[in-house]
Amino acid sequence: MVFIKLSLIRLILCSLLSLHYSHLFTFSSFAFAAITANEVAENQEMEASESALLEWRESLDNQSQASLSSWTSGVSPCRWKGIVCDESISVTAINVTNLGLQGTLHTLNFSSFPKLLTLDISHNSFSGTIPQQIANLSSVSQLIMSANNFSGPIPISMMKLASLSILNLEYNKLSGSIPEEIGELQNLKSLILQWNQLSGTIPPTIGRLSNLVRVDLTENSISGTIPTSITNLTNLELLQFSNNRLSGSIPSSIGDLVNLTVFEIDDNRISGSIPSNIGNLTKLVSMVIAINMISGSIPTSIGNLVNLQFFVLYENNISGVIPSTFGNLTNLEVFSVFNNKLEGRLTPALNNITNLNIFRPAINSFTGPLPQQICLGGLLESFTAESNYFTGPVPKSLKNCSRLYRLKLNENQLTGNISDVFGVYPELDYVDLSSNNFYGHISPNWAKCPNLTSLKMSNNNLSGGIPPELGQAPNLRVLVLSSNHLTGKFPKELGNLTALLELSIGDNELSGNIPAEIAAWSGITRLELAANNLGGPVPKQVGELRKLLYLNLSKNEFTESIPSEFSQLQSLQDLDLSCNLLNGEIPAALASMQRLETLNLSHNNLSGAIPDFQNSLLNVDISNNQLEGSIPSIPAFLNASFDALKNNKGLCGKASSLVPCHTPPHDKMKRNVIMLALLLSFGALFLLLLVVGISLCIYYRRATKAKKEEDKEEKSQDHYSLWIYDGKIEYKDIIEATEGFDDKYLVGEGGTASVYKAKLPAGQIVAVKKLHAAPNEETPDSKAFSTEVKALAEIKHRNIVKSLGYCLHPRFSFLIYEFLEGGSLDKVLTDDTRATMFDWERRVKVVKGVASALYHMHHGCFPPIVHRDISSKNVLIDLDYEAHISDFGTAKILNPDSQNITAFAGTYGYSAPG
Repeated sequence: MVFIKLSLIRLILCSLLSLHYSHLFTFSSFAFAAITANEVAENQEMEASESALLEWRESLDNQSQASLSSWTSGVSPCRWKGIVCDESISVTAINVTNLGLQGTLHTLNFSSFPKLLTLDISHNSFSGTIPQQIANLSSVSQLIMSANNFSGPIPISMMKLASLSILNLEYNKLSGSIPEEIGELQNLKSLILQWNQLSGTIPPTIGRLSNLVRVDLTENSISGTIPTSITNLTNLELLQFSNNRLSGSIPSSIGDLVNLTVFEIDDNRISGSIPSNIGNLTKLVSMVIAINMISGSIPTSIGNLVNLQFFVLYENNISGVIPSTFGNLTNLEVFSVFNNKLEGRLTPALNNITNLNIFRPAINSFTGPLPQQICLGGLLESFTAESNYFTGPVPKSLKNCSRLYRLKLNENQLTGNISDVFGVYPELDYVDLSSNNFYGHISPNWAKCPNLTSLKMSNNNLSGGIPPELGQAPNLRVLVLSSNHLTGKFPKELGNLTALLELSIGDNELSGNIPAEIAAWSGITRLELAANNLGGPVPKQVGELRKLLYLNLSKNEFTESIPSEFSQLQSLQDLDLSCNLLNGEIPAALASMQRLETLNLSHNNLSGAIPDFQNSLLNVDISNNQLEGSIPSIPAFLNASFDALKNNKGLCGKASSLVPCHTPPHDKMKRNVIMLALLLSFGALFLLLLVVGISLCIYYRRATKAKKEEDKEEKSQDHYSLWIYDGKIEYKDIIEATEGFDDKYLVGEGGTASVYKAKLPAGQIVAVKKLHAAPNEETPDSKAFSTEVKALAEIKHRNIVKSLGYCLHPRFSFLIYEFLEGGSLDKVLTDDTRATMFDWERRVKVVKGVASALYHMHHGCFPPIVHRDISSKNVLIDLDYEAHISDFGTAKILNPDSQNITAFAGTYGYSAPG
C-alpha cells in the first residue's frame, strides 16, 4: 500500500513537472514570435522609407542629387545627410534646408514616414503645388517649407495634421485663401504665411487656435476685416498683418491680448480710431500701424505701454495732440508720426524719453518749440521733424548727440545762431536745415563729420563766407547753401570735394572768379551759382564736368565768350547763362550737345549768326543780344515766343514773330552762266509758255478778281502764333469746333470777350477767348489783347493758366487756353452745392495757389508782371481745386527804369495800384 501510494505520488509529480515545462516552452515560443514580428515590421518600415527617399532623390535635378550623395542603398538611411531616426530606427526628421535642391514633392511617398515629426525643406528651389497626400504625415508637428517656389493653394488636407504645432510656408508663391478648416489645428502655436500671394479674408475660425503664439500674414493680398475672434487668442505674442488690403477697424477688444509684444498692421486700409483699451497691452514692445486711414486721437492709455520701444503711426488721419502720458514711455527708441493731422505743441513729457533713437514727427501741424532734452539719453540716431511749424531754438541736448546719423529740421520756423548749436557727429550722414530763420555763420565743424554726404542750409539768413574747411569733408556729395546772405570769394578748397554731385549756392552775394579747381568734380550733375556777383570769364574747366545735367550761371557778371570746351558737356540738359556780360558768337559747341533741352542765353552781348542746332532742344531764349541772320529750322526756335527772340540785331526766319529771310543773291558770273544756259536750252519753250501765259492770264483775270479781293482783305491783318499747332490749320479747327462760335459752346461772357469750349480733332479740349469785335491797332481791345498775349508768353507757372496760342484775324480774334473743368472761383462761391463742397482745406489750397502765382509774377519774372485785376472771376480752378490765374488783359510788364505810373485798369475793388 505504501508503494502504491508512493508510486501514485511520483506519477502526479511527474505529470505536474511535465505540464510546467510544456507551458514554459509554449510561452517562450510566443515571445520569440512577437520579437521576430516587430523586427520584420521595423525592417519593412525602414525599407519603405529608404525606397521613398531614393525615389524622391532620383526625381530631382543632377545638382540636387549631388547634394544628397550620401543617400545610397546599402547604407542605413539613419546615416544619410539630413535624416534623423529614433531608437527603433524609424525616420523622425527630414531636414534638407538650404541645400539648393530643385524639384517637386509629388514623387515623395508621405505614407512611408508614419513617425515623422519634422519636415524642413526650407530655403531651396522646390516648385509646383503642395500635394494633398501630405496629410499622410499623421505624426508631424513641424512643417517648414519656407523660401521655395511653391504655388497654388494651401491644401485643405493639411488641416487634418492634428499634431501640427509649427506651420511655416513663408516666402513662396501660394495663392487662394486661408482654408476655413484651419480652426482644426488645435495644437498650432506658430502660423507663418508671410510673403505669398494669398487673397480672400482671414477666416474667423482662426479664433479657435487657443495655443497660437505667433501669426504672421505680412505681404499678401488678404482683404476684409480683422476678425474679432482673434482676440480669443490670449496666448498670442506676435500679430503681424502688414502690407495687405485689410479694412474695417481695429477690434475693440484688442486689449484682451495681454501677452502681445508685437502688433504690426501697417500698410492696409484700416480705419476707425485706436481703441482706448490698447493700454492693457503692457507687454507691447512694437506698435506699427502706419499707412492706414486711422482717425481720432492718440488715447491717453498709451502711457501704460511702459515697455514700448517702437511707436510708428505715420501716414494716417490722426488728429489732436500727443497726450502728456507719453512721457511714461521711457524705453521708446523710435517715434514716427509724420503725415497726420496732429496739432499743437509737442508735449514736454517727450523730454523724459531718454532712449529715443529715431524722432520723426515730420509733415504734421506741430507748433511751439522742439523738446529741449530730446537727446538727453544720448541714443538719438535720427531726428526728422521737417514740414511743421516748430519755433524757437534747436534743442541744446542735440550738440552732444554723438550717435546722430540723420538730421532733418527743414521747413519750420526755427531760429537762433547756427554757428554754435551743433556739435561734431562721427556718424552723421545727412543734414537739412533749409527754410528756417537761422542766422549767423556756417561752422567749419561740419567738415569734421567724416561720414557727412549731404549738407543743406538754403533759405535762411546766414551770413559770412563759405568756410574753406568744408573742402576737407571727404564724403560730401550734396552742398546746398542757396538763398542766404553769404559773401566773400568762391573757396578754391571746395575743389577737394571729389565726390561732389550737387552744388547749389545761388541767390547769395558771392564775388570773384570761379576757381579752376572745380575741374576735380568729375561726377557732379548739378551746378547752380545763379544770382551772385561772380565775374571774370566762365572757366574752361567747366567743360571737364562731363556728367553735368544742369548748369545755371545766370544773373552774374561773367564776361568774354562762352568757352568752346562746352562741347564736352554731352550729358547737359539745362543750360542758363542769361543776364551776364558775355560777348562773341554762340559757339557751335552748344549746337553739338545732343541732350540739351533748355537753353537760355538772353540778356547778354552775344553777336553773329546762330549755329545750326539739330539736337533735342525744346525751349530756347536768346532775346536781348546782338544776334542776326536766320534762326535754325527746329521747333524750339520756330515755335519760340516773340519775347524769346526779341531785341536782337536782325534775326529772320519762319517763326511767327520774325520776318522771312531773303534768299541770298547768287554769284554774278554763276547767274549769267545759268541764264545763258536757260536761254539756249529753253528759248523755244519760253516763247510758247509766254503765249500760253498771256492767254491764260486773260482767261483767269475775271475768275480770280473776286478771290483776290477776299484774300487781300483777310491777309492784310492775319497774324497767327500758336504754340501747339500750325496757325492756318488751328484757325480752321477752332472755327469748325465751335461751329463759327455758336452760343451752344459758350461757357462765359465778359465786357470785351466771350469764352467758348472747343474740342479739337485730336480730342484735346481747349478754352477759346474770342474778342467781341475784331480790334484794330489803336483800340483799347487791341492793347488788352496784345498785353495778354505778351504776359502769358512771359509766364510759365503751375498756378497760371497755360496759354496755347492766339490768332489776330479781321473776322475772328481769339486766344486759346487749357480748359479747366472747375470753372471760375466766383461760380463756385455763388453755387450753393459747390460752395458747400468747397471746404476750408480747399479754400486754403486756392489761396496758396493764387499767392504762389502772384509771387512768381512779381519776383520770378524778369521784368516783373503786375496783373492789376485779381478777382474771383479771374481765378479758375481745376477738378483738384488747384487755382490758376487768368485774364491778363490789364496786366502790366514793369520797366525797372520807369516810374510805372499809369491810368486805372481792371475791376474797381479788386485792382492793384498802377
